[in-house]
Amino acid sequence: MSAAALEQPVGQPTLLEAADLIADQLVGYRVEIIGSQIAVTPPTGASHSRSLTNIMLPFLAAGLHGEETQVLQAVGIRLPDGPFDYAVPDLAVVDGDVDEHHAGNNCYDPGVFRLVLEVTSTNHVHDLKVKPAVYASAGVPVHVIVDRKNRKVMVLTEPADGEYRVHAVHHPGQSFELPASVGAPVTLSVDTVLGPEK
Repeated sequence: MSAAALEQPVGQPTLLEAADLIADQLVGYRVEIIGSQIAVTPPTGASHSRSLTNIMLPFLAAGLHGEETQVLQAVGIRLPDGPFDYAVPDLAVVDGDVDEHHAGNNCYDPGVFRLVLEVTSTNHVHDLKVKPAVYASAGVPVHVIVDRKNRKVMVLTEPADGEYRVHAVHHPGQSFELPASVGAPVTLSVDTVLGPEK
């Protein structure tokens, strides 16, 4: 074997190509690139999906799924932290013209996102620590975290310098209204959102 043959670089996939390959192989898994790292989350269970459905109902009842805004599940948001970075929140309220803001690879410009919501699952630390920072960096005005493990719902607002400046924590037995920036009055019940304690 010649030295020239050893020096030739072997074709490496880009981070985005690697994420796409993983997504093709692990159908049903959520693949994201956050902080230039690939994150893979297994499919969710019935209790996670039930929480998400219980959350969606007040958004739909408030008329947020129409021409002005849409309520979408698992839609990608392009993140400013790296050339290929994106996240896939469980639920989002986006501007009605979201399709005009496609940013490639099934992701959309963060400027059309009014709210992102995560229901904690197996990757609990990721949902509580990593994602709030990236959503704040992207300038998403409202980030809701349904923390099923610790039985609380957090509403994070006023993103600046990679963090949310205001944290409101709601516990079982409480109801709360989301900020008006989502597009319509939406009141959520912590008990309904969390479901029964296990």
